[in-house]
Amino acid sequence: MIDLKTIQQIYFIGIGGIGMSALARYFAFHGKEVSGYDKTPTNLTRALEKENIAIVYDDDETLAPKSADLVVYTPAVPASHPQLNYYRDHDYTVAKRSDVLGAITQSSFNICVAGTHGKTTISSMLAHILRDSGYGCNAFLGGIAANYNSNFWSSENNTCVIEADEYDRSFLKLSPDIAVISAMDADHLDIYGTEESMREAFVQFGEKIKPGGRLYIKKGISGENKFDARKRCSYSISDATADVVTSGVKIENGHYVFNTNINQEQIKEIVLNMGGLHNIENATVAIAIARQLNVEPDAIKLAVAGFKGVKRRFEYIVRTTDTIYIDDYAHHPEELTALIRSAKNLFTGFPATVIFQPHLFSRTRDFADEFAASLDLADEVLLLPIYPAREVPIKGVSSEMIRERMSKANVQVVSKEGVISFVKQKFSAKQPQLLVTAGAGDIDTLVEPIKQILGN
Repeated sequence: MIDLKTIQQIYFIGIGGIGMSALARYFAFHGKEVSGYDKTPTNLTRALEKENIAIVYDDDETLAPKSADLVVYTPAVPASHPQLNYYRDHDYTVAKRSDVLGAITQSSFNICVAGTHGKTTISSMLAHILRDSGYGCNAFLGGIAANYNSNFWSSENNTCVIEADEYDRSFLKLSPDIAVISAMDADHLDIYGTEESMREAFVQFGEKIKPGGRLYIKKGISGENKFDARKRCSYSISDATADVVTSGVKIENGHYVFNTNINQEQIKEIVLNMGGLHNIENATVAIAIARQLNVEPDAIKLAVAGFKGVKRRFEYIVRTTDTIYIDDYAHHPEELTALIRSAKNLFTGFPATVIFQPHLFSRTRDFADEFAASLDLADEVLLLPIYPAREVPIKGVSSEMIRERMSKANVQVVSKEGVISFVKQKFSAKQPQLLVTAGAGDIDTLVEPIKQILGN
């Protein structure tokens, strides 16, 4: 185990990643000297630089600080990376991000939120409730919380809210006192091989909960009974047999109002200013955990009503009487389905146009049929080329695989320049229209240009 008390200078390879940047901010907050490398400048790396964290954008090993006590890297960094290999060849202490986060959790009370969907929103909402109510926590988030424009904050209260990432089995390094499992749909099959193997990893995650701890799990998840019944607490917005149930959902002026029942107690008229029924479900478990920690109901209601969401999680970019533009990180078929259905449910009568960028060749290959079915819920679809991330191209795998399987929506494969041209033409007329951009790659670089077009 890494002795973090002796570490003074830390270098992050891939510092611009959402999980890596949260760790970098943690160590900077605690007075350590933090620097790092990333491939290209982004809004996040620019924010880190404004926080006095030095970043280089060249992988030349001569630019890597030789005085680093600890080198942290992400699995997204290729094994051939010159700086990473320099540190390894010269016997520096080199550790994965998950190992460092695991070391931090050895000495704190930890709420670890896992799931193939929903974990960013749940962890961000819960951390916001704890901060807003005065309870306090350290937050390590997988997205930028809009209330604070950050994915990390700290507190004197030694409680951590942590987004527990299943990729590369990272979440198995954590030590949860309270855990959440929001979904276990097949994903990351490039790592796990099979859905069964991935589900087994979630079971192992549940087994890591400390004695006396609790697991909050979405009611109806396949394999739910594999988890220890003594620790298990289910939640739902549709199944009244769950331990925690939200009911009476109403839509009022574009937001949701609902009641949540926890252990014979009902918290009434909770207001959520986020779109998507799935986000009511996410709020349900965040509220339940806050009550377990004895946060008062009125403080919870005030915090939930004031929650501005997470950037790129059902984020309203433009919201006028005739044009709604939502941006979302959705990159799995289940997430896309929830996103499109929720948007259409909130804005009935608005024709729905979805611009989607597939993420990873392997995910596109494995779920081409499911992506097609999800996108067929829209009226019109623009598909960008696949964002490769850490992968090399797979022969025969492209966005055309999805297009060929679609049968209902009007669909075309376009470039980023084609997207801009389309938006300029499509949204020139003042009539009710709903636009959604979705994906985990670099589609977010189109958000501001599209916003400018719609604003004009």
